[in-house]
Amino acid sequence: MSTDYYSASGEMHVKSAGKIEKGLKRLLIIAAIIFAAEIVWLFGVSPFIPFSTVEVHGFEGLSRAEIISLAELDDSSSFFSTNTREIRERVSSHILVESAVVTKRFPDKLSIFLTPREAAAVTLTTIGARQVPLFVDRHGVFYKIGSTLEGLGVPVLSGIDNPQLNMRLPSALVPLAENLKTISVSSPELLAAISEIRIERKSWDGFDLVLFPVHSTIRVRVENNLTEDTLRYMLLMLNVFNSSLQKPDEIDFRSGMGSYRIGEQSL
Repeated sequence: MSTDYYSASGEMHVKSAGKIEKGLKRLLIIAAIIFAAEIVWLFGVSPFIPFSTVEVHGFEGLSRAEIISLAELDDSSSFFSTNTREIRERVSSHILVESAVVTKRFPDKLSIFLTPREAAAVTLTTIGARQVPLFVDRHGVFYKIGSTLEGLGVPVLSGIDNPQLNMRLPSALVPLAENLKTISVSSPELLAAISEIRIERKSWDGFDLVLFPVHSTIRVRVENNLTEDTLRYMLLMLNVFNSSLQKPDEIDFRSGMGSYRIGEQSL
């Protein structure tokens, strides 16, 4: 009796273990099928599905619709069909865009980040019968036409031959635009003290800059290398002349020291 009992019990244990093993095998097969399907979906299907999210970080003056159009994106654009370098080049070609960053996030997200051009100075151009402001950025690009000079906060550049939209300053003047932008960020009060910068070509080579202060009739002449130190020194000398009865027409800083002439006297 005892032997038969243990024999039956052993058979039950074997059968039970067999069922568990078969169940585990089925579960493993199902898990493998699900995993394989997910891999196929993730890498074989979803990258070809149109983007679910297109983030556009633009700026005023250039709408989302215009940016999407520039990028040549449509309802069929997907992770695999989209070349971020080509999109960056397309959107960067717009005159108002200084730079662009385009990124893809697997499997179905695209982001476009745009940096706008910002004014370093403004010049005047003629449209029809009137003169209008033409903005210049730190790279020397004439990128936008304005309607008024009021409240711009940047100096007027004069002496430029026939400036037009989408033109550039001569290469020798690009450092001037870069310096003006740097000063406008670090010491905007210095630029606010200048109403106009006239560019005068030298008879042999290069340029001089003639500065017209806001609160003085005295012109200031400098080399084509405008810095914060030059402007501070200029304002200091102009303050000295504020209470003087005799004033020079112009102070020359090209030598690094301010020189001027009053009648028959000079310094």
